[in-house]
Amino acid sequence: MISCKSNKKYSFLLALLFSFLTVFSSFAQGEQASVSQDGVTAGAAGPDVQAGGTLFKNNCASCHAINEKVVGPALRDIHKKHKLPWLISWIRNSSKMVQSGDKQAVQIFNEYDKQQMPSFAFSDEEITSIVKYIEAESAAPVATTAPTGGNANDQTAQAATDGPGGESIGDAGKYLNFILIALIVLLIVMVITLLIIANLMKDYLRGKKDLEGNDIELVEQRWDFSKVYKSRAVQVIAGLIFFCVLLDIAIEETYGVGLSQGYQPRQPIAFSHKLHAGEHQINCNYCHTSVYKSASANIPSANICMNCHSQIKKDSPEIQKIYSAIEKNKPIEWVRVHNLPDFSYFNHSQHTKVGGIECQTCHGPIESMNVVYQYSPLTMGWCINCHRETPLNTEGNKYYDNLVKLHDEANKGAAFTVASNGGAECSKCHY
Repeated sequence: MISCKSNKKYSFLLALLFSFLTVFSSFAQGEQASVSQDGVTAGAAGPDVQAGGTLFKNNCASCHAINEKVVGPALRDIHKKHKLPWLISWIRNSSKMVQSGDKQAVQIFNEYDKQQMPSFAFSDEEITSIVKYIEAESAAPVATTAPTGGNANDQTAQAATDGPGGESIGDAGKYLNFILIALIVLLIVMVITLLIIANLMKDYLRGKKDLEGNDIELVEQRWDFSKVYKSRAVQVIAGLIFFCVLLDIAIEETYGVGLSQGYQPRQPIAFSHKLHAGEHQINCNYCHTSVYKSASANIPSANICMNCHSQIKKDSPEIQKIYSAIEKNKPIEWVRVHNLPDFSYFNHSQHTKVGGIECQTCHGPIESMNVVYQYSPLTMGWCINCHRETPLNTEGNKYYDNLVKLHDEANKGAAFTVASNGGAECSKCHY
C-alpha cells in the first residue's frame, strides 16, 4: 500500500532541493559580485578593501592610478614607502603638512609642480581601507596589454559590452549569470513536476479503500488561504511594507531631480576618448581649444577632426559621417553630456587656467571612456565642498598678500581655500 507518508517524503525532498538551490544561487551571486571592476575578489579581499575601493574610485581615481602616473604619482606599494599615520595625515590635509615643513610632503609638493592635493574629511578607518585597497591592488600582477589599433567605431562597438567608462564586465560574470538563470529555470521545472506528482498521488490514494484514519485526513486536508490574507495582522504588515516602498521611491526620486550623474547619451558619431586621449594621448586642449581661455569649453568643429582624418581612417563609416557633415555644410549634432542649470554661472577658464584644476577632477578618467558619461554629480553641494577643501594658490600674486595675512591671523592653522576668498558666497555663482 502506498501511504500518505510517501507524500511527506516528496515534500521533504522538495524542501531539501529548494534549500540547496537557494544556497547555490546565493553563492553564485556572491561570486559574481566579488569580481570587482579592478579585478579584486571581494571574498578574498574583505569588506575593508571593498569599502576602500569604492572610496578610491569616487575620490582618488580622477588623479591617481595604481600602476601609472596620472595627475599625481602612481600609488603602487605606497604602503611600503610611507607609514600609515603619515598617509592618514597626508590624505586628510596635505596642505597643512607642506606648510609644517614635512620633508616628504615638501618633496612631493615640489616634484609635482607645487600642485596642491585637495583635503579629504575621511576618518582614520576610511583612509586605512583606501590604503588596504591599494595594498591589495599592488599585490596583483601588472597587466600588460599590447596597444591595439582600430577606429572610433571599433572602440564604441566594444563599449556595448562595457560599463561606464569602458570597464569590462568580464567573462566570469557572464558565465555566472548563465548558470544562475539555468538553475532558476531548472528549479521552476522541478517544482512544477513535483506538484504534479503530489497531486497524482493524492488522486490515487483517494481511491484506496484500506486507508487509515490519519492517512484519510491528510489526503483530504485543504489549506485555507483566505485565513491568511483576511488576517488583520497580515493586512497591516503588507500595508506598512507597501507604504515604506512607496516612501523610499518618492524620496529617492525627489533627491534625484535635476541630478544627471552617470548620464551617457548615444552620440551621432562613435567617438572614443579612450582611443584618442588614452591610447594616442592627444591633449584635451587640442580639440577643446577654449578650455583654458574661455568661460565655456567648446565642442571641436569638424575641421579639427580633419587635421588627422583627412589622411587617417578615411574609409571608416564613422569618419565618413564627418565628411558628409562638411559636404552638407551642417554641424555635427553632438549630444551635450555636462549641462549646468541656466541660473548657475560657471567659468571654465577660471578653474583650469587660474585654479590649475585638471580635467579628471570634474570629468573623471576621461582618457579611459569609450563613450563619455557624466562622472561627477555637479550639484551645488559638490561644488561648495570642493571650494571649501581646495587651497587657493596665492604664491607670486601680491594681490592676496594682505588677504592671506588677515586670514591667517583670524584662522590660525586653517588653509586659505577658495571658500576663504568668497567661493562659498551665493553671489559667486548666482547673480
